Amino acid sequence: MSNKIRDQQFGLEEYIAMQVKQARQRENLKITDVSRISGISQGMISKIENAQVSTSLETLHRLCQAIGLPIAELFNDFDRPDGSAQLVKAGQGLEVVRRGTDKGHTYQLLSYQRGATRAFEPFLISMDDLSEVFPTFSHPGEELIYILEGKLNYRHGNQIYPLGPGDALTFQAEIPHGPEQLIEVPIKLLSFIHYAPQ
Repeated sequence: MSNKIRDQQFGLEEYIAMQVKQARQRENLKITDVSRISGISQGMISKIENAQVSTSLETLHRLCQAIGLPIAELFNDFDRPDGSAQLVKAGQGLEVVRRGTDKGHTYQLLSYQRGATRAFEPFLISMDDLSEVFPTFSHPGEELIYILEGKLNYRHGNQIYPLGPGDALTFQAEIPHGPEQLIEVPIKLLSFIHYAPQ
């Protein structure tokens, strides 16, 4: 299905017209072929495909059979609810101050849902200082970190985990955690903090 159908609001006739025409063209059928197979006049098929007429369900059913489009499938994407996704383009995450900011860590918040109802917080964290002493963190929720670039030793409680690109570490965030040693900089990692429902 084309992005045009998804990105715009269409009336029922326009939606049917686009779906029918696309299905006919996918099957490499001419209007004359569809007319012969369905018994529907070429003029009527042309009007349906140009959203110039409201047709009966019987005619629509015959038309769909002729072009190999199940009638139930015809309406799959009609009246789909609007999405409310939040897009943050590369490099445009909201830079926020966290406990590690004064230690040379940069935090970009990748989703802006704030307040008591937030279910998770995703961050892109950058570190590039080899000599800094790093704090440990402790906060509510469960956290997953995924290393994009660089290498470090990461502490969680009494355990040290060597991490490199492609490695993921999931842990309870109430237990003190944080970078223990930066091995190869710059380091970029994704951090997802999931909060229990209130």
